[in-house]
Amino acid sequence: MSNDGLMLDNLIHIINQSRQNALKKVNEELINMYWKVGEYLSVNSQNKSFGDAYIDLISKEIQKSFPGIKGFDRRGLYRMKKFYETYKDDEFVTTLLTQISWSNHLAIISKAKTIEERYFYISLCIKENYSSRELARQLDSGYYERYMLSKEKLLPESIKKLSDNPFLDSYIIEFLNLPLNFSENDLKKGLITNMKNFILELGKDFSFIDDEVRVQVGGEDYKIDLLFFHRGLKCLVAFELKIGRFKPEYISKMDFYLEALDRQKKKEHENPSVGVILCASKDDEVVEYAMSRTLSPMMVAEYELQLPNKDILQRKLQELINMPLLKDED
Repeated sequence: MSNDGLMLDNLIHIINQSRQNALKKVNEELINMYWKVGEYLSVNSQNKSFGDAYIDLISKEIQKSFPGIKGFDRRGLYRMKKFYETYKDDEFVTTLLTQISWSNHLAIISKAKTIEERYFYISLCIKENYSSRELARQLDSGYYERYMLSKEKLLPESIKKLSDNPFLDSYIIEFLNLPLNFSENDLKKGLITNMKNFILELGKDFSFIDDEVRVQVGGEDYKIDLLFFHRGLKCLVAFELKIGRFKPEYISKMDFYLEALDRQKKKEHENPSVGVILCASKDDEVVEYAMSRTLSPMMVAEYELQLPNKDILQRKLQELINMPLLKDED
């Protein structure tokens, strides 16, 4: 690249960085304003003399003072009041509030049922830099419940010991337009075509490398379905796709692939490769037996082709949370 080209790239980077910083500052000021308005409304609405018409009156006065201003109608003011009342007693959460957009706050307050779930999605928005559409999808897919259920599963030690383990026990890939009797090749092509959505489900630290990645052993070629790199774990991640139920023999095949990746593809500064066997269904006891003697960092996960019933996920999570209590009572 010429010096002129390098200078232009540096200049574009400076402009982009400044624009992003300006947008962050604007968002921070907006969230602080909504918080203060919500606090004012919350405190003053406790005065019985104001009655139900209080917020209507405030809205009309704001519209008169700032003609054409958006978001300060009755509904908008009630949202600001609820925003303040939701987080006012949680000092830890309040330090994070200005780091995500107002539209994302509204979605979280509307759909998240507990402070733990709200904190989870706030933290996830900050980490993954979700747009409104991306957050809405994660809320609808029960990402919080699936994440918590995954942590409660008996994952292999080689996976559990990974710092900030990014893997789920089940993945939702409702965005695929697959034929009725689809093949593994159809599944793979569908994921590649919709890679942006698949990365959203996996986590944005995953970077797609290639499909049908070839490793050669003993003069024969073997192909890995999908290969990713995970920035946080600093390792290659191999995905094997199966359209049926998990079978124990899949473990030895993944062991073989991980060994080949570590010998042939892994760079010196990278950590050992990780494997994910993605199946249509699995029996946890069969998986546990099959993996009991392997030391390779791998896991078996299920996929679903439609958004789950969040009520069912919430009940499953509550059952897991209550299990130790039931055992103590017995």
